[in-house]
Amino acid sequence: MNSWKPRFLRWFAGPGPAGPPGYLLPRWLFLRALGVIYFSAFYSLAFQIRGLLGPEELLPARIYLEQVAQMLGFARYWFAPTLLWLDSSDRALVALCWIGMAASVLLVLNLWPRGMLLICFVMFLSFVSAAQDFSGYQSDGMLLAASFVGFFFAPGGLRPRWAAKTPPSRASLWLLRMLWFSIYFESGIAKYFGGDPSWRDLTAMDQYYQNGPLPTWIGWYAQQLPHGFHAFTALLTLAVELALVWMVFLPRRFRITCFLVVTALQIGIILTANYAFLNYLVLSLGFLLLDDRFLVKFLPAGWGSAVRENLQAMPQPEPQEPLVELDPHSLSPADLPLEEIAAAPEEESSAVPEWKLALRDVSSAAALWLSGFFLTWLFCASGFQILAHVFPGIPLPEKPVALLEPFRIADSYGLFGRMTWKRYEIEFKGSNDGLHWTPYPFRNKPQDTAAAPRIYAPYQPRFDWNLWFASLDTWRDNPWVLRAEELLLLNDRDVLALFAANPFPQSPPKQVRAVLWRYWFTDLASKHATRQWWRRKYLGLYAPAIERGADGKFVVEAWPDALPPPP
Repeated sequence: MNSWKPRFLRWFAGPGPAGPPGYLLPRWLFLRALGVIYFSAFYSLAFQIRGLLGPEELLPARIYLEQVAQMLGFARYWFAPTLLWLDSSDRALVALCWIGMAASVLLVLNLWPRGMLLICFVMFLSFVSAAQDFSGYQSDGMLLAASFVGFFFAPGGLRPRWAAKTPPSRASLWLLRMLWFSIYFESGIAKYFGGDPSWRDLTAMDQYYQNGPLPTWIGWYAQQLPHGFHAFTALLTLAVELALVWMVFLPRRFRITCFLVVTALQIGIILTANYAFLNYLVLSLGFLLLDDRFLVKFLPAGWGSAVRENLQAMPQPEPQEPLVELDPHSLSPADLPLEEIAAAPEEESSAVPEWKLALRDVSSAAALWLSGFFLTWLFCASGFQILAHVFPGIPLPEKPVALLEPFRIADSYGLFGRMTWKRYEIEFKGSNDGLHWTPYPFRNKPQDTAAAPRIYAPYQPRFDWNLWFASLDTWRDNPWVLRAEELLLLNDRDVLALFAANPFPQSPPKQVRAVLWRYWFTDLASKHATRQWWRRKYLGLYAPAIERGADGKFVVEAWPDALPPPP
């Protein structure tokens, strides 16, 4: 059967070599972290998904999928791979989140990790493929890519523990490291060569902390530091993303040094900004720069005996193909080597029919070929994406990347290639008389100038997050903002759940409007004097102000004035 498993394929996609330096502990840590990240993603969705994608809500999945079906016909299942084709009701949306949470918990507990990763991947892809504007984040593609490769990286079995007998394959480890590398390096290319001069003159970080999507209170203090600090952090970011990350391809001591530097950088970003699970995912991918020889020192003495035994084992050479195929059944016991007799007891040959052994070998070979096919495909697609960033315009085959695009597992990355220099905030207000307006309080985004920005990542408030993106554009490009106004006039329960409270609990307001503010951090002196974290300036209506007529139809009460162009 080894003839069905070529030596290179076994070397590339089969279990990696035993012995030092070992990658059992990095694999264990990475998969547990992936389970926690998936849980945070599904947990945050459980409170939002009905208001975002419900049948009558902001961006109904049902209507979107109907439009895709009309345009693409049967091809819709490839270009929008989601289980919501079967059912996109509120019940199905919530079930998707609960199934994902259950699978992520079992992944953390190391129960059938491959199966749980597959379930998490399918559930999250089902959401991403139908969520439209609420899923256009690079972090979503990063999570899908990491879990897709993670399926081949994870050990098989129901309760594998350390799975010392099946080390991770070379291909899956390389691909996860390549994903880590591409996130950093492609972002560095986008920063330095993307056309924003602030990265070249080192002013990119001067307003970064107050103008990101959802700042933190630690970010407020970081913003108060002098320009020299911000210039240094900008230079450090470029140095890490364009130069330091190449250490991933160097010997282990360089990889360990690289891990220590980038981990410190990621922790700093986590403390000063809420980017949901993005930085947690990049940080957990960094575990794969380490190995068992480094990590085993931090294990308690009674833990990880299988890991320690694996480190003491000598690396096993690749088995050689026999020069002559012999049928063991044609030899007498006297002709068989002693180790062959010990390795093949009588019950193995007599109790298991030959057809079952053959079927097992065929299925094992098929699994190896399938793993090699997908890992090679993804390897080429990821390499093409990196080359396209380094050499724009180079003629590369686009088909391998285009075919994977609906699954978001070979995306192109480029974080903060252009900085945001002004902070706008959209606020919804309701009124019963057209004179006195009461704001709808948000859960997470800046609003009350006296409230300190919070840290809540990896939780991701997609509604609040998208309002920040919408504030940089016009309401015509974000029609779901106007839809939110309509649903607030109906006191829609699921949309109100996206806010911290309902200021009109008895009956809906008669008028609703979305207004635009400009926000700045206060400085140390003004905060000490006023206890305000923010200062803001009213700019006017963001979207049409509407009211509900006696016939139940929505009527425009006021149109927005021309606003300054987005930054």
